[in-house]
Amino acid sequence: MSANVENKTDEIALPEEEIFRQRKDKLQRLVEEEGYNPYLIERWERADFLKDIRERFDHLGVDEADENANLTIAGRMMTLRKHGKAMFANLQDETDTMQLYFQLNAMGEEAYNFAKKWIDGGDFVGIVGIPFRTRRGELTLLVKECTLLSKALRPLPEKWHGLKDTEIRYRQRYLDLMVNPDVKDTFRKRSAIIASIRKTLVDHGTLEVETPILSLLAGGANARPFVTYHNALDSNMYLRIATELYLKRLVVGMFGRVFEIGKNFRNEGIDTMHNPEFTLMEVYWAYADYNDMMDLTEEIIRNAAKVVGEQTVTYQGVELDFSKPFRRVSMLDLVKEYADIDFNTIKTDEDARKIAREKGVELKGTESRFGVLNEVFEAFVEEKLVQPTFVLGHPTEISPLAKRDPENPDYTHRFELFIYGSEVANAFSELNDPLDQRERFLDQLRKKEEGDEEAHAFDEDFINAIECGLPPTGGLGIGIDRLVMFLTDSRSIRDVILFPTMRPKA
Repeated sequence: MSANVENKTDEIALPEEEIFRQRKDKLQRLVEEEGYNPYLIERWERADFLKDIRERFDHLGVDEADENANLTIAGRMMTLRKHGKAMFANLQDETDTMQLYFQLNAMGEEAYNFAKKWIDGGDFVGIVGIPFRTRRGELTLLVKECTLLSKALRPLPEKWHGLKDTEIRYRQRYLDLMVNPDVKDTFRKRSAIIASIRKTLVDHGTLEVETPILSLLAGGANARPFVTYHNALDSNMYLRIATELYLKRLVVGMFGRVFEIGKNFRNEGIDTMHNPEFTLMEVYWAYADYNDMMDLTEEIIRNAAKVVGEQTVTYQGVELDFSKPFRRVSMLDLVKEYADIDFNTIKTDEDARKIAREKGVELKGTESRFGVLNEVFEAFVEEKLVQPTFVLGHPTEISPLAKRDPENPDYTHRFELFIYGSEVANAFSELNDPLDQRERFLDQLRKKEEGDEEAHAFDEDFINAIECGLPPTGGLGIGIDRLVMFLTDSRSIRDVILFPTMRPKA
């Protein structure tokens, strides 16, 4: 058996809406002339997948066929080229793409003419055929039977040559997945990364739980929430900004180790690192501290890197090494290293603001010296933290849920993990002193009354919970989307979210 098959497509220069109109007319004629409505087909007995076929019949030589292999497959016609008594096509299923060879003699005149007349690029078909290798060395299926399973009324994007417009790719992800194999690979890796995180935590005896997405209070982080309205309760409610406070309630309730992987929502800007809807993993272990959480973070990330490749990855041309212990360094030391400011020697808010302004940092003018420290860190340090770095010792003022450092109560036992200049994880030795927690919530309430929309809400029930007793606890949150970005070399967070938030069309 031989076929000189070329992988080409018909060139169609018609506008999409004209193609849509023509295909609707074609569908109507198919029903009227043939009595065949593909949308009435309910199932197809698929026995084989293209990736498996490629592996099973890789041994076939040029012009060699396996006449005994009667394969049954299904997928979408990605290309279709018609020539008299033969047609050539590329079929795609969820595992691979493979060339098809339609021949009048192999199919019979009636079946061949039906396929030639009624099938278009983008249609779903069921195929029965045998594998062979063409003279050009391409593994191909000789079609014996072809069943039209579903009609595509709209053409594949950009004449099947690939979809490049990022606006269309994000808004119509189904088109992106159809024609860009790398995109499907990214989301398969995302799934593997999440499964790896879940396995690592379960292997440590951590119980997976689910907590509310709708709440009367938005707590667990400093962020601006989304507000909605519950008709039956006649009350405003908030989409959660974090799972922290509910998960710590469960530790109070004697679940020793709990975690949740789920959606969180923050009413903030959209850029390459931020999407208002994002996926966060949070875990809490009783009797652990933030040092244990650092060890756990390294383990989680190394295991996730292994399932999609190696522990050393290339992100946007930069090599990131997850195989070595991550650097652990205080915010104070980093600011001294990169901004040449020693905040240990600054004793007043005015002096801190003056020094920061001299360095070019824009301030509101009301910041304390601890707030200024954080502003300087963001301005001079964050972007320098390319390799995985644990930043320790955040000011108490900006860490309302973290334990104070007993040797320096103005700072906390907290860390943030930075990779390639972006925060990926945040963790504390959790504050379990209800009296201190109440005072910090009151301080946040004052900030909110002064106009800080991201200040933490006052949660009386949470205080009541820890008044019942919260054991020493280590807590950790990891941004799944950003981690997936780094492990899959994806430039934007929109590249790792199947349906990212988009501006409404004008």
